[in-house]
Amino acid sequence: MVPFFNPKSIAVIGASRDPHKPGHVIFRNLLEGFKGKVYPVNPNAEEILGKPCYPFISKLPEKPDLAVIAIPAPLVPGVLDEVGKAGIKAAIIISAGFSEIGNLQLEKRLVKTAKKHGIRILGPNCLGIYDPYTGLDTFFLPRYKLERPKAGNIAFISQSGALGSVMLDWMAMKGYRISRFISYGNAADIDEADLLEFLEKDRKTRVICAYFEGVREGRRFYQIAKRVSRKKPIIALKAGNTEAGGRATLSHTGSLAGSPQVYQAAFKQAGVIQAGGLEEMFDFARTLATQPKPRGPRVLIITNGGGFGVLATDAVVQAGLKLSRLSHPEKLKKQFPPHVVISNPMDLTGDADAERYRKALQVALKDPQVDMILLISLFQIPTLTAEIVDVIQEFSGRKPLVVVAAGGRYTEALKKPLEDSGIPCFSYPERAAKALSVLWKGK
Repeated sequence: MVPFFNPKSIAVIGASRDPHKPGHVIFRNLLEGFKGKVYPVNPNAEEILGKPCYPFISKLPEKPDLAVIAIPAPLVPGVLDEVGKAGIKAAIIISAGFSEIGNLQLEKRLVKTAKKHGIRILGPNCLGIYDPYTGLDTFFLPRYKLERPKAGNIAFISQSGALGSVMLDWMAMKGYRISRFISYGNAADIDEADLLEFLEKDRKTRVICAYFEGVREGRRFYQIAKRVSRKKPIIALKAGNTEAGGRATLSHTGSLAGSPQVYQAAFKQAGVIQAGGLEEMFDFARTLATQPKPRGPRVLIITNGGGFGVLATDAVVQAGLKLSRLSHPEKLKKQFPPHVVISNPMDLTGDADAERYRKALQVALKDPQVDMILLISLFQIPTLTAEIVDVIQEFSGRKPLVVVAAGGRYTEALKKPLEDSGIPCFSYPERAAKALSVLWKGK
């Protein structure tokens, strides 16, 4: 798997002068971001983007570590044969038009050719790999249309390239960071189990997110997922859970969706966390990736809005967690104005300022009865300035801490530096409580 993630040189077969073609966009993205050498291969061009173009793989000045293939599907097996003869052992096949449209024989020819030469294949019908650490980017989607996330510690594997790419764009906008993104499409060779094995040993990855439509080798996947989940959290989103959805997966990546009940049971036994949707998957991921392990399930809610405190109380209990009992509430009353409610939720009320939050967080961190903190900050109140961001950041990393802040543009502007510093922010208590529950149960 190493040539896929750490190649020193790449050949783009199907590189094009036409800016609207996938081969052009892939070559441009690699040229602009990849730290190694990139060679365009196209018999109909002498130069692309100022770089000399080569008619065939055999004419390249060196043997590349990785071949990226973006040509019409019927031509792929023949080109893959040339790749094998050149001694290249890794290929990402972007091209579509195989088992996902019922063209099983063409895909079988592809696999047979790869086995003949000992080539590992990612795809076909995929986007390939995005690695922010090396600049490897095989997407045929322009950067000005799809923003890429910065380097982090969440890996994301996706059977669907379209879904994965939209999620990356959304993650970049939100400021969420990523270690690797892998779109593997039809999984003619490399499948989800292979990718889990690679990510198990990947030092850059702390949490693994996975979007599945179907699993090719159920028993092998189960065994590998069970082993990997003991070392790193795996958060899975399984699609195709209805009869109509199952038919859609077959026409999308040629996968058989299988029984949702079987998957649910297998995920549970293997220690895989199953998410109910895309946003929930990343709620869990960014909390697991940034927060320390809690000692227990007891949560202290700190709020400046009573109604939000009540909603958070319900959410914490419904998520299977417990409310903390403060060790010395009578001593705390001396530190706050008389109208502040010293209980759980701890209501700092609508005239709270950053200093009041600082005192509350100091109490929470010292109290052995508090395992996790769900902090609600309604930034709209006049007494609360942007200083609150610095105060929250000051207490980050010592106990699990998540922030709930609902509002418009001003609120979103203050949440961004918190997210950038590794503090998960949510708009509503229910999602925050679920994330803390996963942090505790999946620890």
